Amino acid sequence: MSVNILMPALSPTMEEGTLTKWLVKEGDRIQSGDLIAEIETDKATMEFEAVDEGIIGKILISEGSEGVKVNSPIAVILDEGEELEANEEANQTIPVEPKKQKNASEGVIETKKPSNNVIQTSHTRIFATPLARRLAKEKGVDLDSITGSGPHGRIVKNDILDVNPTNFDDNQESLEGSTLRTGVKQVSSSSIMDLYSDREFKEIPLSSMRRTVATRLTEAKQNVPHFYLRKEIVIDELLRVRARINAHLAEKSNKLSINDFIIKACALALQTVPMANAVWAEDKILQLKSSDIAVAVSVEDGLFTPVIRDADVKSLSNLSKEMKELAEKARSKKLMPNEYQGGSFSISNLGMFGVDNFDAVINPPHGAILAVGRGVKKPVVNENETITVANVMSLTLSADHRVIDGALGAELLQSISKYLGDPVLMLT
Repeated sequence: MSVNILMPALSPTMEEGTLTKWLVKEGDRIQSGDLIAEIETDKATMEFEAVDEGIIGKILISEGSEGVKVNSPIAVILDEGEELEANEEANQTIPVEPKKQKNASEGVIETKKPSNNVIQTSHTRIFATPLARRLAKEKGVDLDSITGSGPHGRIVKNDILDVNPTNFDDNQESLEGSTLRTGVKQVSSSSIMDLYSDREFKEIPLSSMRRTVATRLTEAKQNVPHFYLRKEIVIDELLRVRARINAHLAEKSNKLSINDFIIKACALALQTVPMANAVWAEDKILQLKSSDIAVAVSVEDGLFTPVIRDADVKSLSNLSKEMKELAEKARSKKLMPNEYQGGSFSISNLGMFGVDNFDAVINPPHGAILAVGRGVKKPVVNENETITVANVMSLTLSADHRVIDGALGAELLQSISKYLGDPVLMLT
């Protein structure tokens, strides 16, 4: 009896994926546990194991197919001697939108040409601005019945408003303003493209990762009540301690980065301020015992946040080694779900890109994220009340006010600053 191989859900957020490569072909015999395909999820490219045994009778989804829905059939397994009947084969085949053709050199969809804002109908050509067309659609106005007052007879906004001014509120914002600024009304892709119909542009398709990042961060910014705490700290002592440690590690080729110290400082601070080591669980708050720190890693088409678990009890050397391994796996999209799920706190460091300071978006359900800027030389007043030049680094804590109150957030940021200002505390 034939059995369908279904598109698996390889991550909790996966709704669809790309079947990047088949590791078997039709006619191959497979056993449970055999690797049969490589699938790109919203997080990584992962190998897929067979659950059933038999013979690959029919591959339903070809390599490179995008947008394959979870639980949709991708292949059929047959028993020994069994054949796939013609009518069964037709019923099994699932149409999948073919992968868009990309420019080989640039990896983008073919350049769009200006449309000159022309609407082509079966009987005439109507010239209208993008805003006029959207207003006409919104108000149910037939463009065929309007004589345009714009250049060369083009229909403009006022032509639409003049049809029935009583149906339009003069105090209402323009269509662009009301939809784009308030977010109450979703703007369609075609509407956005209409705005640039008279300009040349390249359409870049969204990867599964980029689509997931966009969705999660939009939801986070809309639904999580962010507040921000900022602090500048002197890192001269941190730089000196790091240099001394790295001198001893030179032969081991495992030098510590500033980010390694930041991870350790945040992990210890969460133990010092345990109420801040928490996540939002909708109807409750979960306070975690261990310090599991997620660190943002930039990749080609988005970002990953691999999680270093039990960071509070690991040495700086072990943290550094683990972070390098996780970052490499993230860039090659080989992270397993257990390596990027969980955690209560995130770190985003853009200092290496020359950014002085910024506000990071919380990664739900985490209670907070620390944004780290670069170290810059600034005049500061030292303990002797004299002005001197020191290396100063900016820290910005974004906190979920449902989980962390202002005073608690200030206590957490102060604790992080204490460890970074006196890094010897992290070595004891």
